Amino acid sequence: MAQTVVITGASAGIGRAAARLFAERGDRVGLIERGRTGLSGVADEVRQAGGTALPVEADLADYEQVEAAAEQIEDVLGPADVWVNSGFSSVFAPLSEIRPDELRAVMKVSYLGFVHGTMVALSLMRARDYGVIVQVALGEPGFPPQSAYCVARHAICGFTSSLRCELRHERSGVHVTLVQAAVASTPQFSWVRSRLPSSPQPVPPIYQREVAARGILYAADHPGRKQHWAGGTTAGALIANRLAPALLDRYLARTGYDGQRAHVPATGRPDNLCIPADGPAGHEHGATGDFDDRSHDRSPQKWMSQHAPHLVTAGAAAIIAGGVVAATAGWRR
Repeated sequence: MAQTVVITGASAGIGRAAARLFAERGDRVGLIERGRTGLSGVADEVRQAGGTALPVEADLADYEQVEAAAEQIEDVLGPADVWVNSGFSSVFAPLSEIRPDELRAVMKVSYLGFVHGTMVALSLMRARDYGVIVQVALGEPGFPPQSAYCVARHAICGFTSSLRCELRHERSGVHVTLVQAAVASTPQFSWVRSRLPSSPQPVPPIYQREVAARGILYAADHPGRKQHWAGGTTAGALIANRLAPALLDRYLARTGYDGQRAHVPATGRPDNLCIPADGPAGHEHGATGDFDDRSHDRSPQKWMSQHAPHLVTAGAAAIIAGGVVAATAGWRR
C-alpha cells in the first residue's frame, strides 16, 4: 500500500537516493529543500521511478517554513506516514579556524533542522497516533577536523533518545528511530565549506549512498528498533568507540586529517553553508559524488544488522540442538 513520505534535505546525496527508493515502491514523496534546482531534479527522478512527487522549497533552519511545507504536502499528498530528516551543512576545518557565525549556521541546519522537522512531524502524527520519524545521522565518534558536524550529530542522537523515552512514556503509536549511516559518496564533499589545504573526501572505505538509503527504508518499515547501522565502517566506528575510545581517539588523531584529504588542490568553489550550492548558477548536483568509482554498493554488515533477530534465534536453536544431541549421546553411553 502506497504511503506518504516526507524527506528533508531531499535534493542530493542520501536523501535523494532514499526518495528514489520510496518512489520505486509507488509512494507519494514530499520533498523539502532550500535549493530550487536540486528540488526540481529530484522531483523528476521520483516521477520517473514511479512515485508521486511534491517539491516544496523551505529552509530547515526556519520552523515556520518547515511547518508550512508540511501542511502543503499533507494537503496534496495526504497524511504523512513517514518523515525522514536528512538535511545538513558543515565546515571542514579545525575548530581554531571556524568562526562563531559559521558554527551557528551549521547548528541551525544540521541540528535545529532535525528538531524543526521532528516537531512538525509530531504535531501532525500525534493526533493520529501513528507515524514513523527516521533520523539520519552518524552520532559517534568525533572525527577531526569536523567538530561543527559532529557536535550537531551528537546533539541529534541525544535529542532522539530523549524523545523516544517521552513517546514510550505516553504509550504513543508514533515511533522515532535512528539510522547510523556510513560515509558515502555524495555531493557534500563538492560543496561543503572547507579550509583544508586540498579538497575533502570521505574516509575510506566509501559506500554508495544507496547503502544508507536502503537502511532508511528498512528503518521506516521496522520502526520498533532504537537504531539501525548501515555500513561496515559505521559498525566498526561505533564498536571501537564503545570498547576502546582512547585507542580510537589516538588512531583518528593520527589518520583522520590525511584520510579526509583527496590530495587534489582546493579550488575556489561555492559552498552551501549559507545559501544553496545550486543557487543562481542553476547547477544540479544530483545524488552522486566524486568517489563513485571507489565506493561499495553493498554492505554485509547492514544485512546482518537487519537480520540480527533471526540470526540470534538460529544461533540459539543450533546451541540448544547441539546440547540435546550431546546429552542424548551421553545418556546412551
